[in-house]
Amino acid sequence: MRETALMIELKNITKEYVSKKNRIIGVDNVSLTINRGEIFGIVGYSGAGKSTLLRCMNILERPTSGIVKVDGVDLLQLSSKELRKARQSIGMIFQGFHLVASKTVYENVAFALKAAGVENSIIKESVEELLTIVGLEDRINQYPAQLSGGQKQRVSIARALANNPKVLLCDEATSALDPNTTQSILALLKRINKELGLTIVIITHEMEVVKEICHRCAVMQDGRIVEQGPTYQIFSNPIDPLTKRFIDTVLSFKLPRKLVEGIKGKLVRLQFRGEIAAEAVVSDMLQTFLVKGNILHGKVEYIQDLPLGIFIMELNGDEQEVEKAIDYLRGRVSVVEVVENE
Repeated sequence: MRETALMIELKNITKEYVSKKNRIIGVDNVSLTINRGEIFGIVGYSGAGKSTLLRCMNILERPTSGIVKVDGVDLLQLSSKELRKARQSIGMIFQGFHLVASKTVYENVAFALKAAGVENSIIKESVEELLTIVGLEDRINQYPAQLSGGQKQRVSIARALANNPKVLLCDEATSALDPNTTQSILALLKRINKELGLTIVIITHEMEVVKEICHRCAVMQDGRIVEQGPTYQIFSNPIDPLTKRFIDTVLSFKLPRKLVEGIKGKLVRLQFRGEIAAEAVVSDMLQTFLVKGNILHGKVEYIQDLPLGIFIMELNGDEQEVEKAIDYLRGRVSVVEVVENE
């Protein structure tokens, strides 16, 4: 039987919470697919429904309606016993680590193997291998209280990998970590994805996390997906206003007020996509037209190994020459926007 390219398929997922007084919709008719072996990010502010959607993927939250398929199996059609077995192929890590304080690193990871019925004779070798994968082989006999936040999360990852899962669900897994530790955990997840072929779903409110690691992503608001697609496409051409706000947290920058007040020419914002980001477009423009250009701010980000550059520059010169220069840029640059001096 040919292996499908889809690992997770959600169709019309709705999750309602009903009390005597009101009805709250946590997830509102969401459909999405996640490919085998990809890293998929779901981003949104608190209350957007992203964590609820994630928990629907392994039926920790049972959807009110819809279909949940993991590796071709409809989880909602399984018996309780069948579902427990199916969950062994779906690892999960959390913001709060969820380690047992009274157990050593070894015992925390071994617990997952024992719960799955793994023979005692191979548990020790498996635990040591898992801790080597996450870089904690020298912490095997320590307790959670002796570990840093990043080390605790590495133990959680090792435990989640214990049953050789096909899917790893990450619920705000880096939110409690400092920026440097976050980068190390993301690098680890990226390596695990590449080396083990693991499908990873990441829930986050930080667009920087999506930029660093996700192949594709979805943006949620009020229980719905407002935009989804390849990460580079989302960053380079966001459509929904909420997506644009998220992108601004990573790519946007404002010029100092005093600098803006001193600008006499036209302020132009340029966005370079793909390989064009490496071209000497601005240099060519300045040599072609009788204008002077001054780059005031800019950066080039790499998303999925593709460059995305954003620059703000001042153009001075005869008005007609400046307009010709701007038209030239529009013919060679992905986005050219004349910015009003604030």
